[in-house]
Amino acid sequence: MTEKTTPVTVPGGSLEVRVGGRTGPTLVFVHYWGGSADTWDAVLRSLSPGQSTVRFDQRGWGASRTLPGPYDLERLADDLACVVAACAPGPYVLVGHSMGGKVSQLLAAREPSGLAGLVLVAPAPPEPPTTVTAEYRQGLSHAYDTPESVRYALDRVLTATPLPEAVLATAVRDSLATGPEARREWPLHGIAQDITRAARAIAVPVTVLAGENDVVEPPHVLREHLLPHIPHATLTTVPTAGHLLPVEAPEAVATALGDILGVS
Repeated sequence: MTEKTTPVTVPGGSLEVRVGGRTGPTLVFVHYWGGSADTWDAVLRSLSPGQSTVRFDQRGWGASRTLPGPYDLERLADDLACVVAACAPGPYVLVGHSMGGKVSQLLAAREPSGLAGLVLVAPAPPEPPTTVTAEYRQGLSHAYDTPESVRYALDRVLTATPLPEAVLATAVRDSLATGPEARREWPLHGIAQDITRAARAIAVPVTVLAGENDVVEPPHVLREHLLPHIPHATLTTVPTAGHLLPVEAPEAVATALGDILGVS
């Protein structure tokens, strides 16, 4: 898929946004804590030719790492609003993974013009589960301190299936491509933020994908802490996969996107 890079002005600077395809609605991809636009590479390769897509590195990560804070969920949702306003003028579907899923929920709750649907990929639920304790969050804040700690997190926590070495190397690179403030904002604050009031305002169709063997956001957590607040959402479990569905099961993610777009 051929993409062009478009700068989008946001508070404090600009985001370099990759825009591809012409067939809509546009899919707007929002990556996980530690990810980047490249997290979605295999998903994009599995989409129908010509599918309109938008992807970018969120504030504080990758090519956007020099953007100033704050890096909280509301600021990330503001950035996402700027991206869709500039790069997705027609109908679009937000596709948010993990932290990106929580950011996408916040924007969807604002009922932005043009939003046609929401796909939440192993999302952080709007209601933090009781397992997200202060001790858990403090430990999580150090998961990306070193290449060794990142590989441990990827091998032992984030994935349930082996990743090709090239994909693993990209994931390690992405997790280290940040500054201390952005790296710690999610585990110390964002993951524990209760956004249930916002989630209940989401009116567009919502598809939720969960990895069968995800230990970060297991299917039962999403049933207990997301579905009660977005009752019209549908939940599908992807067999054998862990938390990193875009790289572990890109075909399953692409199939779900095709379903919501009405593409066979």
